[in-house]
Amino acid sequence: MDQDSKALIKELRHAGLSSQAIKAAWPSWWDDDAASSPSARAELRFALSRKLGLSPQSLLGEKVEFVWENDVRFKNLTAGDRIERGAVASFGAAVARLLLRATPAVRSMETVTASDLRKAILSGRPLVDLVGLISACWGLGVPVIHLRVFPLRAKFMRAMVVAVDGRHAILLGRDAFYPAPIAFTLAHEIGHAALRHIGNGKALVDVGDPSYGGNDEEERDADSYGLELLTGSAQPTITTNIENFSARSLAAACIEAGPPRGIEPGSLALCVGYTQNNWIIANAALRHVYSERKAVWTEVNALAARELRWDDIGEESADYLRSVMSADA
Repeated sequence: MDQDSKALIKELRHAGLSSQAIKAAWPSWWDDDAASSPSARAELRFALSRKLGLSPQSLLGEKVEFVWENDVRFKNLTAGDRIERGAVASFGAAVARLLLRATPAVRSMETVTASDLRKAILSGRPLVDLVGLISACWGLGVPVIHLRVFPLRAKFMRAMVVAVDGRHAILLGRDAFYPAPIAFTLAHEIGHAALRHIGNGKALVDVGDPSYGGNDEEERDADSYGLELLTGSAQPTITTNIENFSARSLAAACIEAGPPRGIEPGSLALCVGYTQNNWIIANAALRHVYSERKAVWTEVNALAARELRWDDIGEESADYLRSVMSADA
């Protein structure tokens, strides 16, 4: 690699970006011939700026600057300095805008009630599960993907919602081997969008786990929205006939009680954890609710790959987005 490219990569890493994110954003057309062309070097910088949310001028010899650094709010932030926040904010905002370009606009998520969205999902499915939530989002023109490339060397983002001209994109960050935790996170993020917590041209990043309860009014409201969407009640009353239940007995009870009420058993188990502050047993119950462990992100991104209009964003941007959604990036 030429010295100019090496210096640019060093500068990007110094700004807080991970090697993984830089590799995913680096254009496939770059080669030794391009390195000798001033116009190609300029285009390289503009391409990286578009994908990573950087100021183009800052890559032409000045300090790297993130475009959307000041347009994001972080919830439950316990780690990350200003540079890290800027990297997460601008990387996520740039990816979200790319997703929205490849997704037809249908209607705004704002003002959609949890009750109405739940009814819409149940009109075509026996219960509200992760696939139902994601399908409902795409049906409203809200793209949902699971990030496999992160701007930081140590990821700490659970999820991110970006609002652009009344539309929303949701980026999931947390990993799980069972659908229910991701459904809990997604329902919470849908709540942020529907309750207008974001602001036009802004983004909201959940760092802490939304399913464990919020520490401010917006977090509590998003929790309530998510619980109503998943269970039919913003404050579900869940009682058990035994005081000290096991993971196995909880799973059996959820499998029996959930589906007749339109509640996915794994989500019901987590609701018990939420309402009774018993997360150890609730999470352990998931092993007995589901027949197998599998990486949930694969299903999330497989659905996204089918829904996105790849031709609307051009080959280079499509390649980048596929990298962001791929485990091989």
